[in-house]
Amino acid sequence: MGAEKRRSDRLMLTIPLIVQGTDAKGASFKDDARTITLNRHGARIQISRPLRSGQTIVLTNLVGRREAEFRVVGPIAPISHQGGEWGVECLDAKDNIWGIQFPPASEEEGAESKALLECRRCHAVALMRLSLVEVEVLETSGLLTRPCAGCELATPWGYAEKLVAMAGPLEEAAMVAEAAAEARAAGGGGIEQRKHRRVSLQLPVSVRDYYGGVEVTKTENVSKGGFCFVTERDYHIGEGPLVMCPYNPSAQNIEVRARVVRQTLVEGTNRKVYGVRYDAPPA
Repeated sequence: MGAEKRRSDRLMLTIPLIVQGTDAKGASFKDDARTITLNRHGARIQISRPLRSGQTIVLTNLVGRREAEFRVVGPIAPISHQGGEWGVECLDAKDNIWGIQFPPASEEEGAESKALLECRRCHAVALMRLSLVEVEVLETSGLLTRPCAGCELATPWGYAEKLVAMAGPLEEAAMVAEAAAEARAAGGGGIEQRKHRRVSLQLPVSVRDYYGGVEVTKTENVSKGGFCFVTERDYHIGEGPLVMCPYNPSAQNIEVRARVVRQTLVEGTNRKVYGVRYDAPPA
């Protein structure tokens, strides 16, 4: 089933909303928001407050004064000064707070999307049914929060790791292996204390995830299609951060969407070498 057929009932429509819920500290909130796109069972909304994947919120349509409970599927765009964009899905398919009568789904539209996903904690692999909103979250942030029977809690899931790796250029495996060797060669003295670096190029780089976390570090290897960097932070295979390479804090930088395609642990340390691939060639 093609992407355009899956999205045929999506409308680009701005509707003012009130979002009510409970934050991570247990405090209640009530914030303004708006839809960016919507479909018969969900929406992409913009809100200034960070939400949590998997949490239940109440959306009130301020135009039609209708409300219903929705589940936060995940982030669709990184948090900025205007807020974040999140995919949400109505808990009861019979609820329609938009006041819009959608045409009956055709046989093709009604067919369920499925994907082979992998738990990023225990690496269990499962064929899962996906909603239209979940497909959009996977295509952007690269991760969904789903219950895992093995972990016995909700965990991040992404496309099966082998499939992500197969999608990358052949030179990426060598790029990551070289960076890992360089990191191991640094020993306890740290990468910055090495006198003889064998890396191709070190550049300042900014990595921003979809939950607002920003890290400024340095590349270990750079290629036309991506780069490697070493960090103590945790990223997941398939995750889709926005990156700026090279990063200049005193200039206007352009963020590029990337995809984490490799991870190598640096033996004896808490550091990991990550290989990222640009989703589109940087300008």
